[in-house]
Amino acid sequence: MANKEFKVPPVAFPSAGNPGGAAPNLQQRRMPTPPFQPNSGIPFMSFDIGSAAASTSSGPIYTGPVVGVGGSANFDDEEPLLDELGIHPEQIWSKIRSVLNPFRVNHTVHKDSDLSGPILLYMSFCLFQLLAGKIQFGVILGWIVVSSIFLYVVFNMLAGRTGNLDLHTCTSVVGYCMLPVVIFSALSLFLPVDGVIRLSVAAIFVLWATRASTGLVVSLADGGDEHRGLIAYASFLIYTLFSLLVIF
Repeated sequence: MANKEFKVPPVAFPSAGNPGGAAPNLQQRRMPTPPFQPNSGIPFMSFDIGSAAASTSSGPIYTGPVVGVGGSANFDDEEPLLDELGIHPEQIWSKIRSVLNPFRVNHTVHKDSDLSGPILLYMSFCLFQLLAGKIQFGVILGWIVVSSIFLYVVFNMLAGRTGNLDLHTCTSVVGYCMLPVVIFSALSLFLPVDGVIRLSVAAIFVLWATRASTGLVVSLADGGDEHRGLIAYASFLIYTLFSLLVIF
């Protein structure tokens, strides 16, 4: 049997001392270059701490109002906080005093209607009811809103096109005339629960609130004097409803 000869191509290995002596068909290995060179010419990668500190300190940092000698800003020209919120304690007190006299209500102070005084009386009424063991915050607030809308609708239906009483004024009048009911709620803490005395005192305060509310609505609106009786009846129903919360 004859032996067959196989021709094996020669393999060339690069020597350790001469890496470039490899065969031309072998690709030389390249070392990867780092993505960032400290001395590269990339503008956004060059940092100069000295120039950055100099540029920061050169420009103004605080551009607010100039502080006075005492270390605090000047607030002499600022309005009081209550005035900015639309709360005027002197005006509220003058309106409350005008309701205290049911026979001579000063309607001129009520021309500028507000809701700060009614909210104060509402919170006082809720507080006295809470002292009596009755949690009626939502009920009282809902009845005030419904009563204001009721008085507004009744008067404008009676006055027709000549009616100039807005809802904001109605809410202010109903709220300030709640003062007799608030006083009755405070006195009811010391009155017997059942009896004629409690009902008699309630009737007096309801008539007081009705007269004050009727006088204010008639004085503030045009043509209200012609419908004084119907306005008084609507006011009587409103404050009778609130007095029932105190009685029962």
